[in-house]
Formats: sequence, C-alpha cells, structure tokens
Amino acid sequence: MKHDREPDMSPVYRKKVMIELAFWKHKMTKKQPMGAVWAKNIQAKLNDLIPEKVHQVITFTIEKMVKGVLFGTTYTVSSPRAYGSFQLREAYVRKLIDTYRKTASVEGAVTGAGGILMGIADFPALLAIKVKMLFDIATTYGYDVRQYKERLFLLTVFQLAFSSHKHRAAVYRRLCDWETYAEGLPDDIDSFDWRTFQLEYRDYIDLAKMAQLIPVIGAAVGAVVNYRLVQQLGVTAMNGYRMRMLETS
Repeated sequence: MKHDREPDMSPVYRKKVMIELAFWKHKMTKKQPMGAVWAKNIQAKLNDLIPEKVHQVITFTIEKMVKGVLFGTTYTVSSPRAYGSFQLREAYVRKLIDTYRKTASVEGAVTGAGGILMGIADFPALLAIKVKMLFDIATTYGYDVRQYKERLFLLTVFQLAFSSHKHRAAVYRRLCDWETYAEGLPDDIDSFDWRTFQLEYRDYIDLAKMAQLIPVIGAAVGAVVNYRLVQQLGVTAMNGYRMRMLETS
C-alpha cells in the first residue's frame, strides 16, 4: 500500500527527520568493519560444524514461530490509525518503542534469572514482543498490516535489523525500492528463504543471548540485551517507514 499524499509536517520537523534518516542510511551502507568480518567468519565455521539435520530442525522451528506470530491469528490486528500530522505519529511511535523495550527488558530479566530453561523460553517471548511492536508501529504510520505484503514488509524490516553487514546490503536495497520489489513478491510465504533468515537472526543474537543463560549475571544480561534488541528494531522500523513515506511520496 503506497501513500500518495505528502505527509503533513512542519519544514523544521522534516529537516530533522531527513537528517536522522541520512545518518541511518549511512550506517546501513557503510563499509563492514574488520571485526565484524572476523566474527561472521567464525560464526560461519561454527555453523558448518553443526549437522545438517540440526540446521533443518532450527530452520523449521524458527520458520513456524515467525509465521505463527507474524502471519497467524496471534494478535487482533487493528486498522490503520489516523493521528494527524507525521510528527504526532512519530511521537506515538517513540512512545510505543519505549513501552515495548521496557517490557522486553523486564521479560529478559525474569527469564535470565530463571536459568537455562527459562533463558531458552525467552526466545519465543521476545519474538512475540518484537512482532507486536512492529504491528503497532505500522498501524500508527497508517499501514494496514492485515494485508499480506505489508507483513512481508515487516519481515524485511526484521531482517534488516538483525542481519550481518554482508547480508544487510541486499535487504536494505529491497526497502529502498519497496513498492517495486513488492510487486514481484510471490503470494506464497513458504517460498521465503527461511534458512538464511534463521542463520542471520540466530548468529546476530547468539553471542549476546548466550550470556543470559549464565547463573547470577543472566538477569542483568537479559534485561540489557532485550532492551537494546527491541530499541534497534524500533529504530529500523521508523526509518523504513520514513523512506516509504518521505522519499516516494
């Protein structure tokens, strides 16, 4: 769904948003740091040591979890909301991000304090929090997430937020020209590359989340990591919608 009308905002706020968007775009496209290259190479070698059957099970599990939350009936999806000016919409979005990151932080602290089993349970719980936040952000910007391709947009935003530098470039290009890209998308979600999705997402959060399973420090780690992950996703979603609404309007 494309917004044809120019978003209502003051020239001062537009300038502020465009500066923030430019910095974010630079971050998405800047050269990959050497440390990230080494970390990704190490992670890839570790993945090669994992038996293929294990990869298949993990891919299947994450696929079912994401599809169940994002494309199922887990949430009652509201209609697009009308808050007036673009600036007012973004004020609501920032409030949403703040609420969800605090919720995720509490959830991470509770599961982190509960040991390994509770730490493992944090994964689907955090995923649900992230997706619900994306739904709320989308409707606040005026997009109808009851539409299949709008949910694919959210899935692409999710990918961009939690992908390595190498994979991020390709995902970023899809968002830059989303309307054209969306026209060629299949109507079957099963054709989505779930293997790459799960590897990128798992590799991105593995090192941070593993410390959550350590006794004593698990609660503190869980609180901080969840807070930052949700914050990162929220900022990515905001700028993704800014590109759609301000650069193609």
